[in-house]
Amino acid sequence: MVIKSVNLEIVCGITSTIPITDKVEIAFAGKSNVGKSSLINALMNRKSYARTSSSPGKTQTINFYNINDLLYFVDLPGYGYAKVSVAVKEKWGKMIEKYLKKSQQLKIIFLLIDIRHEPSANDKNMYEWIVYHGFHPVIIATKYDKISRGQKDKHIKMIRNGLGADNSTKIMPFSALSKEGRDEIWELIDSLFEDENETI
Repeated sequence: MVIKSVNLEIVCGITSTIPITDKVEIAFAGKSNVGKSSLINALMNRKSYARTSSSPGKTQTINFYNINDLLYFVDLPGYGYAKVSVAVKEKWGKMIEKYLKKSQQLKIIFLLIDIRHEPSANDKNMYEWIVYHGFHPVIIATKYDKISRGQKDKHIKMIRNGLGADNSTKIMPFSALSKEGRDEIWELIDSLFEDENETI
């Protein structure tokens, strides 16, 4: 997909009503500082449209980015940030759950996991939570440039086993630095529209 326009169109806070949109929604979930904003910027072909930060916990809202007036990238708050109070974490969790339950256009959830490490308890909980709500998440293994090529299969297997994911679960390595994996992720997104066109 050629990116012609990008617009941060909707921002939902803890007390906001989840919007009902008329466009395909692609959601991005992951723990704080796993590289969500970097992935979104890479896919949008923008350097810093989605805010990136070395300080975790910056995304405290659900942000809807309108892409080409065709679909939304939906950036969910990062989880697992230690300095946020339990009460705030619970509110973020309820906000994400409300979105998963109420969105009528959500087609794919990308769950981002750092390829270097075994999935954390929070990662596993989020994966199971997404599956519980009836979705089959696609795992984006971020920071791919931080490991050697020879370690790729070993680390993907570590993520799959750590999440308890079956072999049908897609795990796609991605590097924000080299942009490796970006085209494959876009191919997956583009296929949604091909499938829709076939059914029309």
